[in-house]
Amino acid sequence: MLRTCTFSLRYSQVFSVLNVSSLRQITSKAHDPLRILFCGSDEFSITPLEALNSTRRALPSVISSIEVLCRSDKPTGRGYKGFREGPAPLHHTLLDDRKRTGVTLQTLHPTQFDGGRIIAQTPFPGIEHSANTVEDLRNLAARLGAQMLIQVIEESLFVPPIVEVGWCKDAEEYSVFKRAVKIGPEDRHLDWAQWTARDILRRQQIIGPLWNFTDASFNTRSGDRKESRRIIWEGGFRLEKDFHLFLPVGHPVIIGLHGHRQSVCVGTCDGNTLIAGNVKIEGERTADAFDAVRRTGLAPIPKAMDKLRQSPHDFVTFHSPLK
Repeated sequence: MLRTCTFSLRYSQVFSVLNVSSLRQITSKAHDPLRILFCGSDEFSITPLEALNSTRRALPSVISSIEVLCRSDKPTGRGYKGFREGPAPLHHTLLDDRKRTGVTLQTLHPTQFDGGRIIAQTPFPGIEHSANTVEDLRNLAARLGAQMLIQVIEESLFVPPIVEVGWCKDAEEYSVFKRAVKIGPEDRHLDWAQWTARDILRRQQIIGPLWNFTDASFNTRSGDRKESRRIIWEGGFRLEKDFHLFLPVGHPVIIGLHGHRQSVCVGTCDGNTLIAGNVKIEGERTADAFDAVRRTGLAPIPKAMDKLRQSPHDFVTFHSPLK
């Protein structure tokens, strides 16, 4: 009877790409050739799947067949797990500027999610990495995971009796780790009072466009009316390096810089200036930041804006700070 192999690979990266032609067909416990049901077709899963298929070709007595189960035309969901547990460990590892990471391989539990036994794990304290993007970190984790998976199969570590190898043994050890919760809208809510320019640029690179609330002002027959609007920084920010403007923190201004058209600039809590790219203001289409602000009444923009092209010391301030 052929054995069906059931275990899961949990995130968190990475040596050289596995060369399966060098595998030694040495196992400590005998088993029938494996019939593998591989669940996953996302970018992280492809590398382990390719390694398994190469092993199947090289060692048919170890892996008899591989079948792949995946969802077509639908985004995959929960993320990859490891030293940072939860739906978004890749993102949180980068957001927290953690320089070490690793991978865990565990069996599947018949009734509990993530309740299986750990049969392989990157040794504490993990592997140093230099990844700056989620894609780079995911690729590193996938290569390490593929290497670990093939080693487990080669050494028959999944055959009972299974030896538990997880290095986090009790609640006290586990308490030093922070759960990597799912990334939600509030994680993208830009905190100008606390986030430095580096924090903002890193966060927009890792989790996508950030956002704030601000007030638009309109003249009506009954007087001025203010309305809170969400502004999504779709085009992100870039760091202004030529001018030291000393702008108010989190209160955007419109300035003419470098002799070009007007720019929407925001001062950060560490004294830097960020220039906004395209923005999407609630109820409007994505547009150049200045055009979007002029159209939606976020700042008292005069009809003649030529003076703002002449000096970075002339500027127009938004009606209200960003919230």
